[in-house]
Amino acid sequence: MAKGKLSVYILTYNNEDTIERCLKSILWADEIVVVDHFSVDQTPEICRRYAHKFFQKEWTNYRDEYNFAASLTSNKWVMFLDSDEEVTPELAREIQEELGKEDHYVGYKVPRMTFYLGRWIRHGGWYPDYKIRIYRRDKGKWEGEKFDPRVVVDGPVKKLKNPCLHYSFRDLKDHIERMDLYSGLFASLKRKKGPLIVNLLLRPPFRFIRNYFLKGGFLDGVPGLIAATMSSYYVFLKYAKTWELQNVKHTPEGKR
Repeated sequence: MAKGKLSVYILTYNNEDTIERCLKSILWADEIVVVDHFSVDQTPEICRRYAHKFFQKEWTNYRDEYNFAASLTSNKWVMFLDSDEEVTPELAREIQEELGKEDHYVGYKVPRMTFYLGRWIRHGGWYPDYKIRIYRRDKGKWEGEKFDPRVVVDGPVKKLKNPCLHYSFRDLKDHIERMDLYSGLFASLKRKKGPLIVNLLLRPPFRFIRNYFLKGGFLDGVPGLIAATMSSYYVFLKYAKTWELQNVKHTPEGKR
């Protein structure tokens, strides 16, 4: 494992619309690793043109898939990137400069800017959206919930300046479909009963007030209003589905 060398790993499934842009943005990396989950579109063909390692397997969950992909890498430093994200030239230079230094950091947080409904969203809790994306392979791993994990590292972390770009949802239909999927995953993991009625009543409006007013979502125009509303609705869906799963029987019993 050479000092300063970087492997980038990506998970894919039917991402032909975004994956080539993603891969082209990291051609400067020392190694590109793609784990595909048997895509049925052109994703595998596109990935094979750019990746140093291409592997296909059945999907399990985000936490284990990310850790599996990281285990396939060869270098001291690793970076994860989603298939709908892009590394800008400015971020690429910043990463290379940082990894070339002699310092004590074991991880780097990278800001992310999202393109939503024709606009780059800069407020409302969507930006800077810092996450640990680059870390020493021997000092970090994915931990937490299987479907909502995060990278945990053993050592100091530094924030980088330049953002990666996120091309999130194709349109509102895509956004709604993904909210439906992720809220269902949340409900399936929320086994312990809690104050669900309170969550249903208070969390959605608080999320809207926080994102739209307190975090400046109104500065992003109509897309900012829609983003804050959708975020509030997603919170409502999560707890509504949790309540349904824990309390509702969908076959009638006894008399009407």
